[in-house]
Amino acid sequence: MTMESQDPDARLIALLQAVGREGDAQHRQARESAFRELYERTSSRMFGLALRVTGDRQSAEDVLQEAFLSIWRTAGSYSHSLSPPLAWMGVVVRSRALDFLRRRAAQRADRTVEFDESLNETLEGDAATPLDLTEASEQAWALNECLRKLEARQREVLSLAYLRDLSHGELARQLKLPLGTVKTWIRRGIEQLRGCMARYA
Repeated sequence: MTMESQDPDARLIALLQAVGREGDAQHRQARESAFRELYERTSSRMFGLALRVTGDRQSAEDVLQEAFLSIWRTAGSYSHSLSPPLAWMGVVVRSRALDFLRRRAAQRADRTVEFDESLNETLEGDAATPLDLTEASEQAWALNECLRKLEARQREVLSLAYLRDLSHGELARQLKLPLGTVKTWIRRGIEQLRGCMARYA
C-alpha cells in the first residue's frame, strides 16, 4: 500500500509544498508541474464550492481562476499542522467567492448554501494576504476539529453535502435514507458546528 493510499492528504500536502518553493528556473518548472497536478486533483471539488457560494457557473469559473492564482502565490504559507490541504484551499476559494459577491453587490447572495451562511463570520475573509491565510489555516483547523466531534454518520452527510456538492435528494438516494432524516442531520450538524466554532473564535 502506498503512502498516498494510506493518507489521501499526503500527496496534496507534498504538492502544496512544491508549489510554495521558490527558486531558479529549474525550481519554477517543478512548481508549475506540481501546480498542474494540484489543479487536476482538486479543481472540480473547488469549483463545486465556488458554485455553491456564487450561484452561477460563470461566476464560479472566475472565482476558481482567482483562487488558484492566490494558491500559486501563497502556497508557501500553508502549514499542514494547522489544517488539512482541502480545508485550507476551500477557505481560499470561499474567501475569493465572498469577495466576488461583494464586488457584484451580492446580487445572488440569497443562493449561498446554509452551511456557508452559518460559518460566514468565522470564515469571512477578503484578499488572501499571508496574514489572512495564516488565520484561515487556523480557522480551517478549528473547523476540522469541530467536524471530528460530530457523530460519524452526521459528519459523513455534511462532508458529502458540502465537499462533494451533493443535494439533499442526492444524499438521500446515495445513503438510502429518508429525505427528512438527511435534512435533520444537516441542520443539527450545522447547529453543532456553529456552537463549536464560536468557542474557537
